[in-house]
Amino acid sequence: MNKIRVGVAGASGYTGGELLRILLRHPAAEIRAAASRRHAGKFVHEVHADLLGETDLKFTGAINDEIGILFLCLGHGESAKYLREHPMSERIKIIDLSQDHRLAPDFIYGLPELHRTAIARATRIANPGCFATCIQLALLPLAQHGLLRHEVHVSAITGSTGAGQALSETTHFSWRHGNLSVYKAFEHQHLAEIYQSLKFLQPEMQTQLNFIPFRGGFTRGILSAIYLDADISLEKAYELYDSYYATHPFVQVSRKNPDVKQVVNTNNAVVYLERHAKKLFIISVIDNLVKGASGQAVQNMNLMFGLEEAMGLRLKAMAY
Repeated sequence: MNKIRVGVAGASGYTGGELLRILLRHPAAEIRAAASRRHAGKFVHEVHADLLGETDLKFTGAINDEIGILFLCLGHGESAKYLREHPMSERIKIIDLSQDHRLAPDFIYGLPELHRTAIARATRIANPGCFATCIQLALLPLAQHGLLRHEVHVSAITGSTGAGQALSETTHFSWRHGNLSVYKAFEHQHLAEIYQSLKFLQPEMQTQLNFIPFRGGFTRGILSAIYLDADISLEKAYELYDSYYATHPFVQVSRKNPDVKQVVNTNNAVVYLERHAKKLFIISVIDNLVKGASGQAVQNMNLMFGLEEAMGLRLKAMAY
């Protein structure tokens, strides 16, 4: 098998490190460059200590054009700047894990459960946001059947790795541990891409999404709790969800109330439904670093190169 030659820009951060861990065990991938301006020349395991004994890769300061795909694991605003300063050959496929191109017409939005066919033909992919992935997977089957007719109320909590490695008041252990807080209520940046996807399936949708994000006192994972008025029985709702996700390997429709540890360290999402009077209640859980970032990026790579969608992504959950 001719392996896919991979370059990773921004390889020293949380998403970059998680991407390296997955790619090192991917049977069809060969990491040619792991770039980090701050750590150029260091061994990768000097920054990602868990990779000691796993790789002798060193961080580079730049990435040449001897690659087949480039992953951009840079901060928001930095990916677009990187592509301006380092023009890539058209033959090199690109997956941007930042928010820079999620609404851009020249990039395909990389949610496989929505755009699998387009992703397989694409050369430029904008990987979805972590909150956006979790919330969309909870709502796509309803949008497909035009059932998002009333306000949607979303509360979702994420682990500290969702904030990236840069230090701030709300990322310090002493502040985050045992703590809980709301941020960006009703105006989180992921709302725009969520609306874009839902309107792709339900073009006439005028529904208001009320999104309250929480910072959690744990490291990784997202749980979204969503409710809305929906004129549909619980049995019928499960039929719609089972049908929608029947061919998608990483979304599991559960009859049991899920928890975050079911999905942490995996590319899986679990979706669960309840009915309360007129309300349909939906819970969805993902790992923000895997299905919400690096795992989904590899899933997109697999589709782009005509590989089995789940290749290299059958990962073990934490469980405990």
